[in-house]
Amino acid sequence: MGGLMLEGKGLSCGYGKRVVLRGVSFGIKRGEFVGVIGPNGSGKTTLLRAINGFLPLTKGTISLEGRGTDTMARRELAQKVAVVTQSLEAALPFSVEEFVLLGRVPHWGTLQFLETTKDVEIAERAMELTEIDHLRGRRMEELSGGERQLVFVARALAQEPHLLLLDEPTAHLDIGHQAQIMDLLRQLNREQSLTIVVVLHDLTLAGLYCERLILLHQGLLRKIGLPHSVLTKGVIEEVYQTTVRVMETPGGGMPIILPISGKSA
Repeated sequence: MGGLMLEGKGLSCGYGKRVVLRGVSFGIKRGEFVGVIGPNGSGKTTLLRAINGFLPLTKGTISLEGRGTDTMARRELAQKVAVVTQSLEAALPFSVEEFVLLGRVPHWGTLQFLETTKDVEIAERAMELTEIDHLRGRRMEELSGGERQLVFVARALAQEPHLLLLDEPTAHLDIGHQAQIMDLLRQLNREQSLTIVVVLHDLTLAGLYCERLILLHQGLLRKIGLPHSVLTKGVIEEVYQTTVRVMETPGGGMPIILPISGKSA
């Protein structure tokens, strides 16, 4: 693992007069798999939008591979950072292959209007990695939620990003598709050395798959570190205002979070 891929210093931003993130600082190394967790409204999605340049900062700086993102053109940032959002709209007028090829647009030349042979080859690899090549001719509106999420990941991979950002990629998916998505991300991280930052609501998934966790609370950085140190009973109960039991997986010792009622606590 190399130096820093992404660094945030004193980030503050929000929407209009409403400040969401306040003075958040962090560093993510090349090749890391980092989860962003926290209660609803804590600023998780806002952080991803700030990293990707969609949301301007009111204070602080974000650096990608040692360069301030505010000095990068939108196209250059899109070549280096790919985003998978929570959006699973079915009414997209594309075939799977056409949609994945959209990931190549940031790399097109000024007067380029059609994909090249290289673009098609890269899109093919992305579909093979996500195991959706058999769906290439299907229309997006015909796919299940899990299949569409895999297509969104494939489009992001077709960008050949240095950094992959995902906003709750397992939301609305059954347990089988959740595992499929998270296993794929771990494979991409380990085999392709892809740096991944993923927002997750499921604390157990975050603990099982992520190397480090960033915990946000009320727009502030509450804790950052290994899953063991972040997913403790005291921290979770303070931040989420609920009673939990923290168990460990056999052998690996990764934290499993179980909510319990106040009466049985």
